Formats: sequence, structure tokens, C-alpha cells
Amino acid sequence: MAGGTVTIDQLVHWLSRFDALMAENRSYLTELDSAIGDADHGSNMARGMTAVMEKIGATPSTAVDELFKQVGMTLVTSVGGASGPLYGTFFLRFGSTAGPVAELDAGALAASLRAGLGGILARGKAELGDKTMFDAMSPAVDALDAEIAAGADIATATAGAAAAAVAGRDATVPLVARKGRASYLGDRSAGHLDPGATSTAFLFQALAEAVA
Repeated sequence: MAGGTVTIDQLVHWLSRFDALMAENRSYLTELDSAIGDADHGSNMARGMTAVMEKIGATPSTAVDELFKQVGMTLVTSVGGASGPLYGTFFLRFGSTAGPVAELDAGALAASLRAGLGGILARGKAELGDKTMFDAMSPAVDALDAEIAAGADIATATAGAAAAAVAGRDATVPLVARKGRASYLGDRSAGHLDPGATSTAFLFQALAEAVA
């Protein structure tokens, strides 16, 4: 962290760390998805983030909007199922809100994450309690906003967001899915961790680690 800002190098580190977490947890995410989905979330996310890191390469864009446009479009075009369009939309909205800048202050980071959440909401039409990635992302973004409003620095705020994402993820276990493939199972979807909420918790873990 430099002077209360997140640099583009740290944002690239965020993506790199998320890529590593998807690779490390590919089997785990697939196992979760096999219980209530199509058993492809782990492989889809690992493949998508590998494609992202190959796309941005050794010389990523020097502007946040261009960087995340590359990220979002790569995920939309390379990942099957719902996760590619959802994560792709998240990153596209994040980048377009951030704009052609090389770093983000706390307010700009919060606004960009909030815009990404809005993209998830617009595309997925999910609400809290539907047992989706929204159940981890919404409380994470709310927690980050609250930390920043209370005067926390970016490292503290992103750590709070990561903790809220984990709590949101864990809260999906007893829920009955109302969206996506899992909703076809009805009451049988209860008792399982949602794979999308789980990968979202990893996303915020990666962000916290990148700016720590």
C-alpha cells in the first residue's frame, strides 16, 4: 500500500493471487459444485484465470480500466457456465468505474467494487439468501464501505471485506438455493456450501493479501 492507494501493480498482484487460489482450490471447488451444480466451477475458474494471466502477460496495461477490460472480456469468452459472464461483468464494471488511472484511493476502490457488485446483481438477478456468489460479495463490499467510512486504511478495509466474504460464504450452507443450477435441487441444496460464494471469498482474500 502506498499512501492510502492501491497501485496497478497491486491490482495485477490481486489477479495473480486469485489465479493461484483458483488453481490450488480447483478440486475443492469442483467437489462443492458436484454436490449442487454441474461439477465444473473449479475447472472453469482455474481455466479462466489462467487465460487472464496469459492475456495480461508480462506487460499489463498501465491504466486500470484497460487492464480490467482485458480481464473481464477474457473471462466472458473463456469460461463456461454462469461464472464466466458473472465474474467477467464484475471486472468490466470495476474497470469502467475506476477509469484510465494508474492507482485507486480508498474511495475509488470502494466505488469500483460496488460497481462490480452492481454488475453481478444486474446479470444474475440474485438477492441475499439465494445461495449464490452474491451472498459473499454483498457483505464484503458493505464491510469495505463501512471500514472506509470509519477511517480505516485500505489494508484494514480489505481485510474486513475478506472476513465478511468468508462469513457470507459460510452462511450459504443452510440455505435452499433459489437461483442457478442448484435451485433445481430444491430443499436438497441445503446443507452444502455454495461454490460461487466460496470462489468469491477467495477473490476478497486475494485482494486483502495483495494490498497488505
